[in-house]
Amino acid sequence: MYAKILAMLFIPFLMISIPEGFSELETATNTSVFAEGQPLFVYGKGLPNENLIIRLFAPDGTIARFDQITTNDEGSFNHNLIVWPPSSSSFPFGTYTIEVISTEQSGESHKIDVKFTSTSEPIGVPVERQVNTLVFAPESAGVNNSIRVFVQTTSDGLLIGSDPKQLLETTHVHLPSGRVETLTDSFATLHQGLFFVDYTPREQGTYVFHVVAFSQGTISHGSAATLVQSQDISGISEQIIQLDSILDETADELVTLKTEVQEFGFTLENASRNIDTSVASVSNSVENIEEASSQLNSLLFPIVASIGIIVALQVAILARRR
Repeated sequence: MYAKILAMLFIPFLMISIPEGFSELETATNTSVFAEGQPLFVYGKGLPNENLIIRLFAPDGTIARFDQITTNDEGSFNHNLIVWPPSSSSFPFGTYTIEVISTEQSGESHKIDVKFTSTSEPIGVPVERQVNTLVFAPESAGVNNSIRVFVQTTSDGLLIGSDPKQLLETTHVHLPSGRVETLTDSFATLHQGLFFVDYTPREQGTYVFHVVAFSQGTISHGSAATLVQSQDISGISEQIIQLDSILDETADELVTLKTEVQEFGFTLENASRNIDTSVASVSNSVENIEEASSQLNSLLFPIVASIGIIVALQVAILARRR
């Protein structure tokens, strides 16, 4: 009885006096490659009666399964985490990560990578992650005009990453002058695994955007080049549009001028006709005046002659009287 009491007092003492950096957590799985319908067993050892958290991460980093178990009196555990369902968008084929977290050993945790494949044959399939990085940048741009560069990061075909400062930590851009500018703190998250950065080039030449993605020990590179000119295609397009507008206005003005010239020609023709008509009228009037003058002279000549005769007779009469 005294031995049991001492053991009960001694066990908590051992649990409390675990040296710093020493771990009582051991984790393993029944295999590293699984097919549909196969169970995933997680087993190992921890502290006696310790609460453990077991999480299963999908290839895109989301939590696909979350369980909490308790070790037995000896500290060992054996847990059926999941029976692999048929492949779907929720459980696609790829590399999964199992994490076992201790709740009593200062958050001590162990991770194991396993592969979910389409075959149940016991063939050797390496458990590794394939991180891919795609960079989308415009082919051409203009100096002092902002451009937007998009980055997509995937693992086993699924989008991964949420914090670009950690995922794209060493991303940079090569300038035409040979200098290198870091873009670590410039990226913004559009969606999980999709990021973008707005960059304004200050000199002409070729810019190379070199994106470096680092996820769970795997590194991936991607790059894209942009040719920066004095102005971009949008500026040239605007100038072409303005030129088209000016040409359209000029064409309209030419049509208006042509119409006015035609109207002026019609006016000149009418004026010429009116002048001809007026000249003819004046000629007719002159002829009429000449005829009237001749007729007037023929009428006035006898009258004047008669008056002259009468005056001469009166003068003769007055002379005889004297």
